[in-house]
Amino acid sequence: MGERAVPRYSRIVVELRRRIETGELAPGDRLPSTREITKQWGVAMATATKVLTELRREGLVRAVPGVGTVVEAPGRPVRAARPASAPGPGPGGTADATPVPSGLTLERIVAAAVTVADAEGLAAVSMRRVAGELRAAPMSLYRHVADKDDLLTRMMDTAIAEHPLPAAPPQGWRAAIELAARQLWELFRRHPWFAPALSVTRPQLVTSALPYSEWILAVLHSHGLDLHSAFTAHLMLLNYARGIAVNLEAEREAEAHSGLDSEEWTDLQEPALLEVLATGRFPALSRLAAAGYHLDLDALFEFGLQRLLDGLASLLDESSAD
Repeated sequence: MGERAVPRYSRIVVELRRRIETGELAPGDRLPSTREITKQWGVAMATATKVLTELRREGLVRAVPGVGTVVEAPGRPVRAARPASAPGPGPGGTADATPVPSGLTLERIVAAAVTVADAEGLAAVSMRRVAGELRAAPMSLYRHVADKDDLLTRMMDTAIAEHPLPAAPPQGWRAAIELAARQLWELFRRHPWFAPALSVTRPQLVTSALPYSEWILAVLHSHGLDLHSAFTAHLMLLNYARGIAVNLEAEREAEAHSGLDSEEWTDLQEPALLEVLATGRFPALSRLAAAGYHLDLDALFEFGLQRLLDGLASLLDESSAD
């Protein structure tokens, strides 16, 4: 048990804490990003996220919008946020308990919210938390966004706008649809909170997402599908990518609660599974377990995407024949 009794994220936290306490990482220095942690220590993204969350909880680091997670200055005073019910300054009245930075803008608010969501999940995003990251009064944010739903829509809009589709689709309908679908998948990968926040039945007006809809509609319609069928195909592809991507945020939350990444959790379940398979009732599953199976969400997405496109190919052939 010895080594495995200590969760992987705890070992990384200990190492980074040591670097901070010895001065190897000085105040203001940027910590490795979650992606850099996954590469350096060979852990899952959820594990890397929990590392930074724990260091932030200890007050050793803080998130800086547009920069990343940096080492906190020792002894830096933490201002208490003004209660949401406290009145704001009237004309010539008393200023807020926490001064509002003169540079507070909608862009900075949205960037801070995205930074928090990327690092800790959407549940960590609140008006008070975002205000704290910006050293601003919570009520001051309402001068720029109507409420949390408005903030979420703007976060989604900003995340998509960071990586727009190319000006013109590649030749061939399949290559064009693959490009849009894979770019959407990468968006979900970069921002695990995005997929569960995105509603299919009550879609938010995310203007940066409209080019995706227009792209797929135009491509499929130009190859023979009527607009109604083309839009249905678009929703099918969108919800397929979203359906796999919701596991990213769910896995991050599960690891935060259990302290185990997916591989460690699977290892703990294996004895019970093997005991069931030993009954001989499930020969195909037994052979699969013996051979070993590694769940890779990227591979799963790609496998399903190709099968969906195969189905669209048949539909396009039928449309052409008609």
